[in-house]
Amino acid sequence: MGFTLIAGPCAIENEETPRAIAKEVKAMCDDLGIRYIFKGSYRKANRSRLDSFTGIGDEKALGILKSIGEEFGIETITDIHESHEAELAAKYVDHLQIPAFLCRQTELLIAAGNTGKGVNIKKGQFLSPEAMTFPVEKIKSTGNDNVWVCERGVTFGYSDLIVDATSIHRLKTHGVPVIMDCTHSVQKPNKTEGVTGGDPSMIETIALSAAATGADGFFIETHPDPKTAKSDPHTMLQLDKLRGILEKTMAIRKALNL
Repeated sequence: MGFTLIAGPCAIENEETPRAIAKEVKAMCDDLGIRYIFKGSYRKANRSRLDSFTGIGDEKALGILKSIGEEFGIETITDIHESHEAELAAKYVDHLQIPAFLCRQTELLIAAGNTGKGVNIKKGQFLSPEAMTFPVEKIKSTGNDNVWVCERGVTFGYSDLIVDATSIHRLKTHGVPVIMDCTHSVQKPNKTEGVTGGDPSMIETIALSAAATGADGFFIETHPDPKTAKSDPHTMLQLDKLRGILEKTMAIRKALNL
């Protein structure tokens, strides 16, 4: 699939911001020879607090995703949380993503596979790399071989995540592309205020480590001004820091002949 960057805001929060992000990231990827897939959640279903931002409306957000793909000539991806969402979302985007908490949900995986779209399965925070063989098998059982797996850290205690440096290598034994989620892996979940924390200063460290161990791509949520974002403000990468990470990544891949 070539080295791939899945990047965009956590959520589609308006018309302007995701379009500006897509334009800037596409230019970076074009310069560096990276396949770019624009990511934006059309709805946030897995929030801690009842009053958390969940979206601007399904059809409106999906329409924005579709228009961004058409305007910039790029692939698009969004996450789905229930099996009935697969058919709807597939009308607007090129790929579907399965959230980590839901990677064992058989009906959801089968519905995603049946769309024929590419499916990026986030590895559950509670699963070993080896256990991801079963979600992959569920997608492939539909006749859809366009499936990837995505590392995003392992639960450590109640409010932290760790990233196993051996995970990329172990996930690659499943014979599918492996993506490193460089932003959710710096999360500090289960905060008492009901808003997930994080340490974005570690995003580059995780990205470069994953590049050195053979990751086929990155998942990076990015925003021009993360502190103003309506979803995941504490884990998104500030947009102006992305290019430097990508340049270092491509240098590592060149040195390793990847």
